[in-house]
Amino acid sequence: MQTVKVRLRKPTRVFTFLSEDIPLLRDEHCIVRSDRGLEWGTCVLAPEECPEEAKSHFKMSVVRKVTHNDEGTYHQLLIDEARAKDICAQRIREHKLPMKLVDVEYTFDKHKVVFYFTSADRVDFRHLVRDLATDLKTRIELRHIQVRDEAKIIGGIGVCGRELCCSTWLQEFKPISMKMAKRQNLSLNPTKISGQCGRLLCCLSYENEMYKDAKRAEASARSVPKEEEPIEVDVFGHEGAFADSPYKPSDWKERLLAVAEGDDDVIAEEFEDEADGLPDNAEGDAAPNQRREQPRGPQDQGPRPQGDQNREDGVRRSRRRRRRKGAGGGTPQVNRPPTQQN
Repeated sequence: MQTVKVRLRKPTRVFTFLSEDIPLLRDEHCIVRSDRGLEWGTCVLAPEECPEEAKSHFKMSVVRKVTHNDEGTYHQLLIDEARAKDICAQRIREHKLPMKLVDVEYTFDKHKVVFYFTSADRVDFRHLVRDLATDLKTRIELRHIQVRDEAKIIGGIGVCGRELCCSTWLQEFKPISMKMAKRQNLSLNPTKISGQCGRLLCCLSYENEMYKDAKRAEASARSVPKEEEPIEVDVFGHEGAFADSPYKPSDWKERLLAVAEGDDDVIAEEFEDEADGLPDNAEGDAAPNQRREQPRGPQDQGPRPQGDQNREDGVRRSRRRRRRKGAGGGTPQVNRPPTQQN
């Protein structure tokens, strides 16, 4: 048992059929049995061997290669389809139905005829079906299709100068959005990026994944800093304060955590000195880890700088506030005697 890819007539659909060792070549016509009956098909891929356990997955099969009588029947089908299309269009005008007839397809055994139409609203075509069954003496099926399927059946030439993808090789329609055009830096004018059907071009999705991966890689490369690259942080851990800091980002993080926990007042005091940008000596060349190594003794009786005095006062006030909060205290309440009313 073999499998073969066959393209049916209308609309151009490619399905897999089982073949019982029927020698078929590419672009050779054949008669197949589908869910609608016998149909005319064209081989697009030569038969391949099929394992026995995979036969149950395929319900359609190839009946035979096209004979001389089949070719005569096929040409007669084309004439009957043109006649049925004229009759249906006339009946639509008589019933004044808001629908557009696209195409007509006869099955190869003429047991059923399918009418493809488009419509913006729901259409009640019960009277139309009854009249068509009386005129054509066969089973009638009216199938509503979308504008993309209309372009697939009719065919045409795209803006690229080639035949429409949907009418040649495209198997299914994927959702297309304006984000795809924006991601590829294309024109956002719908009239310039629309196809024959009036919808966005299907080819916008061909390279969309490549552009998406490139944008994602570019964004991740910008967001990740280098290992030794200095960053700007402020006392709250935000960016934008100290670009010339001698510490690495990991050092700043440890010092910020120590200040937030309130366990190390010395680190908090040093951090405040660095945040203010005021060096301890006149030259400003002392290392941050060497600041305040020697306490002021009796020999240093000169007046202290006003900036250092204010800084120490601020640290003392912070310590007192933390002690009051730890003891369950807060702002003392003053009990005032009630005001006497006259």
